[in-house]
Amino acid sequence: MGHELGLHRVLEPEGVLPQAAWRLDATSPVAEDEVLLAVERLNLDAASYHQLFQEHDGDGAAIREAVRSIVEERGKMHNPVTGSGGMLIGTVLEVGPTSPLGLKQGQQVATLVSLTATPLALSDLSAWDGLSEQVPCSGQAVLFGRSIAAVLPDDLPSEQALAVFDVCGAPSLTARVVGEVAVKGMTIGYPERVLPDNDDLTVVSSRKPVRSPRPGSVVCVIGAAGKSGSLSLAAARSAGATHRIGVVRSPEERQALLAASRLDPQPLATTVVVADARNPVLLAEKVRAAGGPADVTVLCVDVPGCEHGAVLATAERGTVIFFSMATSFSAAALGAEALAADVTMLVGNGYSVGHAELALREFRGSAGVQALFAARI
Repeated sequence: MGHELGLHRVLEPEGVLPQAAWRLDATSPVAEDEVLLAVERLNLDAASYHQLFQEHDGDGAAIREAVRSIVEERGKMHNPVTGSGGMLIGTVLEVGPTSPLGLKQGQQVATLVSLTATPLALSDLSAWDGLSEQVPCSGQAVLFGRSIAAVLPDDLPSEQALAVFDVCGAPSLTARVVGEVAVKGMTIGYPERVLPDNDDLTVVSSRKPVRSPRPGSVVCVIGAAGKSGSLSLAAARSAGATHRIGVVRSPEERQALLAASRLDPQPLATTVVVADARNPVLLAEKVRAAGGPADVTVLCVDVPGCEHGAVLATAERGTVIFFSMATSFSAAALGAEALAADVTMLVGNGYSVGHAELALREFRGSAGVQALFAARI
């Protein structure tokens, strides 16, 4: 019988949980409460892949060798620089008789727990060119009694489902926070009337904010054209956000988000701005010019140094959700203090009850999100 938290798989150092361990045992026989998976594909988290890509100057073979080396050395995919991992899909090979996960042999599943806490051994990476976050491979992985996994849906290709599950924590937390803001009552909002022939997709509104005719909020998503960002926009829309500001890093991403926004009856973003999230003053100015500051800001970028911009873009007593593994939480806390910014700051957990179902619902319900995902996979 293994420990439900996976303590029996920790090789070093002793006394820590699997996520904090330097090295895990990925090859011992499964315990009575564990599940063994035949691994088919990894999805490296954006921050980890970006770091590897930068370190190896975009050399796919070198990136592939780096991932192989990390997994071999650590018994898990745990980038020692970013501290992040990703997730995987695989087929259930063996289910311990006391496993509480409800999985059955032969099911194709996605793990909903980070690769930084998942015992993993890889036997073949030759099908991966190293130039994408998704890694076709073969190997084995182990789930503990308290792990999380979801059976892959029948209506989506496995690559799509994996990409959705990889970021499903972001839209779930966004929906919860935006919903809490909305139910407080009549908040500052903007009339949501979009000119269909306006290439800027700019919200038509008065020069000053007006009281919204219904409960709502102003939401700013930084990194809005990415997977977690687009799903967060969709979740904010469903939760009642009346004005949704999408911040992207380039004119090309702006055009992609504008085009995706036009595919839905209600646009994903009611306005889109281009800004470098690492330039806090410029970012805050552009968000304000677009109808901010935001009641809720969601940071979804995969590069460091964006904490102060997210804080400055947020209204007093507003909320910032840091949903990027590139975030320095000490920089966020100390920066908010130095800026005298009275904001609530939340760490994106990656897990909440029902998060996978919510993400799939938002994905299925938005042609715009599907288009943005298709460009990323």
